[in-house]
Amino acid sequence: MTLTRRDVENIALLARLRITDEELPGYVGSLSRILEFVEQLSSAETGEVEPMAHPLEDQVQRLRPDEPTETDHRELYQRNAPAVEAGLYIVPKVIE
Repeated sequence: MTLTRRDVENIALLARLRITDEELPGYVGSLSRILEFVEQLSSAETGEVEPMAHPLEDQVQRLRPDEPTETDHRELYQRNAPAVEAGLYIVPKVIE
């Protein structure tokens, strides 16, 4: 699938991107190549591929120990709050 200059301008508008006239041909080419690659991938036969329950089957993922790396600063942060009770911020009721 080849994109046109107008297609890229519409995509940029929807994405709220500012693309200059000098940059536009580069984006047209790059995005067209990406879409052509996706089309090529979707043409691959995957009917015989068995879904995996887990990508690391029969393997172990090394994890770091679950230990805190920073000290608790809650009291310091809550000093600036107008109202705190039991470690929670008290805010005015906004829904009746």
